[in-house]
Amino acid sequence: MDDQGFACAGIRPLSHGPAPQKQRWYRGKPIVSILLLAGIILGCLFCNAFIPKDPTYMDLFHYDEAPGREFLFGTDAMGRDIFSIVWYGGRLSLLIGFSATAISTAIAVVFGAVSGLAPRWLDAVLMRLTEILLSVPNLLIIILIQAILGKPNVLSISFAIGITSWTGIAKIVRTEVRQMRSSEYVLAARCMGGGFFHILWRHLMPNFISSIMFMVVMNVRNAIAAESTLSFMGIGLPWEVISWGSMLSLSEKALLSGSWWMILIPGLFLVVTLLCVTNIGNWLRKQTNCRQSNL
Repeated sequence: MDDQGFACAGIRPLSHGPAPQKQRWYRGKPIVSILLLAGIILGCLFCNAFIPKDPTYMDLFHYDEAPGREFLFGTDAMGRDIFSIVWYGGRLSLLIGFSATAISTAIAVVFGAVSGLAPRWLDAVLMRLTEILLSVPNLLIIILIQAILGKPNVLSISFAIGITSWTGIAKIVRTEVRQMRSSEYVLAARCMGGGFFHILWRHLMPNFISSIMFMVVMNVRNAIAAESTLSFMGIGLPWEVISWGSMLSLSEKALLSGSWWMILIPGLFLVVTLLCVTNIGNWLRKQTNCRQSNL
């Protein structure tokens, strides 16, 4: 008989390797994009504290001047200090972006919730309307609405962009609401006499807000880009109204005069802002997908 001891089956020896490190809070988060975007927003909001010159003052003795010690980013064709008007003009661009997004989000939430709670035939009609609007390029509709509204200003451009960029969010809201409308808490609220907006605000929106947040952030980016595109085409804000788009509308004269700083610097601010917003939106989308896959 073999003189070996008994061995315990199913028990692994303890490993004495290094303990797993706790994942740091900033891993996977777009920290650089958040800091850059926060810096641009704060700089635009509080630019009066550090801009060296009046952004509306036209110094005709220093027009088309290259970047230097007195004018850090140079001057434009009217002698305005580009360093000052870049920060000052960012206010209007960001205001249009957030205002248009607020309008589009409000329309999308109400429209999507109505479609999700409506009978099947009405839901089909509303979705066909949404698909028709999705098939038409947004820029053409914005130009048409802006032509109807007349002379462009901040409110008219925000309104024109806002009422044309709600369709994508509305489809997501409709899908989420149709999944939740048979839930016990929604049925209980309807039996107790809760109105449409009460149910939407208290019971439905808290459950689908995370699903649309990344599209809301992307709509901010799209609105800023649309305003700049309209101004670049000459049908946006006039040049005397300072914004990133109106600064880029002078690019044709800048190319003819060789003033590269009039295009590069405002365009760089615009591109960095759009890239930061895009990066944050993509991170929110990934977070939403991970959360839904874990359910």
